[in-house]
Amino acid sequence: MITLTDKAVEKLSVLVEGRKLRILVRTTGCSGLAYHLEYADNINEDDHGFNHRGIDMLVDPKSVSYVEGCEIDFVRQGLNEGFEFNNPKEKGRCGCGESFTV
Repeated sequence: MITLTDKAVEKLSVLVEGRKLRILVRTTGCSGLAYHLEYADNINEDDHGFNHRGIDMLVDPKSVSYVEGCEIDFVRQGLNEGFEFNNPKEKGRCGCGESFTV
């Protein structure tokens, strides 16, 4: 479903430390949709759960169709760093890069 690069696994291993990671797509921004990562304190019956390279992840049913096939990378550019979604379903991103369309 979702794959993680070596850099993403390295960073998430430290951040998650045995917890589950929730991956969401929310309606927001200039282009309409944005990716969100958060700790999964609660697991819902309809969550899609999977493990990739030791990282337990959950995706809610509404977000599955948007993130299926994504690769998550951890990128450093100068003083900035963060997780980047490489999604083959994206058709475009807003100018600031915070939101996308499919």
